[in-house]
Amino acid sequence: KVISPIGEKPAIIKEKPLGKYTFANLKKQQFKGSTIALGTILGNEDGFISQMFYYESEGKKVSGLANIPKDEGEYPIIVMLRGFVPKENYATGIGTKRVGEVFVQNGFITLAPDFLGFAESDKPSKNSIEERFQTYTSVLNLLSSINSFNEGLDTSYSGKIKADLSKVALWAHSNGAQIALSVLEISGKSYPTVLWAPVSKPFPYSILYYTDEFDDHGKALRKVLANFEKDYDVELYSLTNYFDWINAPMQIHQGKDDDAVPQKWSDILVGELKKLKKDISYFVYSDADHNLMPNGWALAVERSMEFYREKLK
Repeated sequence: KVISPIGEKPAIIKEKPLGKYTFANLKKQQFKGSTIALGTILGNEDGFISQMFYYESEGKKVSGLANIPKDEGEYPIIVMLRGFVPKENYATGIGTKRVGEVFVQNGFITLAPDFLGFAESDKPSKNSIEERFQTYTSVLNLLSSINSFNEGLDTSYSGKIKADLSKVALWAHSNGAQIALSVLEISGKSYPTVLWAPVSKPFPYSILYYTDEFDDHGKALRKVLANFEKDYDVELYSLTNYFDWINAPMQIHQGKDDDAVPQKWSDILVGELKKLKKDISYFVYSDADHNLMPNGWALAVERSMEFYREKLK
């Protein structure tokens, strides 16, 4: 409440709970993370094990898929962020599994969070806009939790398998790349980052663009966004306003035939980052779609690994 002239009712200041998710406020926040626990083994392959892992973000449990080499040693970590998958079609590992298995076979540990509301994770906020912002905090808390990861590895692997906590990188695809860019801006960290077909347009256009695929063509989402814009300045939540906060080297891959993320988006993103003199390399693949198929996937994976080896050496 605020003081008002005599005879008038006190004015009520409306609380703005989503104000804590502006990029500026998230940048001020300390993400303490939690312990990372390893769970059920989902796959026992030649050379590596795939299993569930769990950690906490803002008091909520988040599950995910870990790929861990079998040979005794100390390995860099790649945190992998998938693109959009409908909840009804989702299972742990979808969107990262294939690439992650190549990475682990080449000497990396991979961690791919499911995000809140997916797989064995707790439910997200009932507010669909806050649910979107919780993807950022989930990843920021995972990155903070990595400092404890060797404790979980020691419990499961008797100290034979270790994570090199000084070598952490990001890999992300599509909407996951939008999350990765946001996390790089908020954290200011220098995690070497590979982005495939990144969604890089301003919020909320970055989600409105896809509403033609919705059953209602986006009617419900537009209503939610209209209510959000009554109380909040969307510019404070848009990654395109904070590219100068990025301190990480990046490699970007884009298919010419991508019908989900137009090549023009990545062209513009790379141009903006180069203007800011960011460490950026860019590859475009002819006859390649949103998943860099059929002409690009294998080369993009190889280039990604070369990039990580160079930046994490």
